[in-house]
Amino acid sequence: MTLRICHMEILKKLMLLDRRYIFIIVFLCVVIPLVVYMGLPTGVTKTSHDLYKEIDNIPANGPAVLISFDFDPSTQPELYPMGTALLRHCFAKNIRVLIMTLYPQGAGLASMALEDVKEEFPDKKSGIDYTFLGYVPGIMMVILGIGENIHEIFPRDYSGVDIDSLPMMANIWNYDDIALAICLTGSAVYESWIIFANTRYHQKVGGGITAVMAAQVYPYLQTGQLCGMLGGLK
Repeated sequence: MTLRICHMEILKKLMLLDRRYIFIIVFLCVVIPLVVYMGLPTGVTKTSHDLYKEIDNIPANGPAVLISFDFDPSTQPELYPMGTALLRHCFAKNIRVLIMTLYPQGAGLASMALEDVKEEFPDKKSGIDYTFLGYVPGIMMVILGIGENIHEIFPRDYSGVDIDSLPMMANIWNYDDIALAICLTGSAVYESWIIFANTRYHQKVGGGITAVMAAQVYPYLQTGQLCGMLGGLK
């Protein structure tokens, strides 16, 4: 009883505290880490390492990796760095990359990420080392269609070039020719990749997810339906 009264007295004093002191405390908490190096350690989660290993184990010039930029500018701060990191890893390992999006706004973001990474790898050529497929509407039909014939779903690349004329696409027809599909998203579209690509065609699927969604993705990691996951900003 005495402890409860004590707590109530403390709460009353806090309620009477001048709010300007609270603003000052919040200001200092925000500014000090920006000015003073805190030296806090950054660890690598197991799910991120699992996805890294999946890419790292793909042989050079072997099966392609498909990266789908399924997000828009609202989640760009979390997901865009994942896209550039994945492209950089694939290019460094000489792994061919298919780039696409199920979001209309994702095409511009994917193009921007590709241009950023290409500055580090100027030798990578379109149609040989990577193919930017662009956007085609219809989430379920696109994912299922890739399992049958990707040339029918994407008859031309993002620049309007005939897919059949690209050397890289001569031996890529469906999921059998894709080592790993990675969905970067801030929505539930990753579930469509799991249901239609992994369950239907047994395609290995990885994900890049915003932090607020990461917790609900763990069951798919535990069942093996996702082989790895990049979580969003802490």
